[in-house]
Amino acid sequence: MLVTKDILDEKDPRLRKISEEVTFPMSKKDIDLINDMLEHLINSQTEEMAKKYDLRPGMGLAAIQLGVNKRYFVIAHEQENKTFNKYIIINPKIISHSEELIYAGGGEGCLSVNREIEGIIPRYARLKIQYQDINGNTHILRAREELSIAIQHEIDHLNGILFIDKIDKDNPFKDEDKMRMI
Repeated sequence: MLVTKDILDEKDPRLRKISEEVTFPMSKKDIDLINDMLEHLINSQTEEMAKKYDLRPGMGLAAIQLGVNKRYFVIAHEQENKTFNKYIIINPKIISHSEELIYAGGGEGCLSVNREIEGIIPRYARLKIQYQDINGNTHILRAREELSIAIQHEIDHLNGILFIDKIDKDNPFKDEDKMRMI
């Protein structure tokens, strides 16, 4: 089971590396890590488990945040009925996106950034990605709103970018009126 100390802090230079393409078949170690990552995210969003294990809530986690320099991430997207849609995204590529920009009203967070950050991060309201599953099969996923933000956040991780890099240092709420808050 992953614990919070396994997740790299924003100061760790490994987070700035561009992750490498995954080759197939995937190793058992990578598949086990993917399952551990999903379990961690679900536990972090389940109040009882989060308290028990002292976990900060997280919706997504990229392999690079655990020091594994490979192009994959997972998302556990909680639904209204307290279940989770689980996404395992390997070698993602954005193939199209909306012109409309949105931002998370409460701000974005990151399990590697353990501090409050003010500001908005412009994200596409909708996007379509191509990715592979753990067997190397290619899929297309359309995402909107919160899921779209999470996918863009995690793809940024694979490219060595943290969400804090996208906030205008001089004007953290720059162009807020040109985007829709969700």
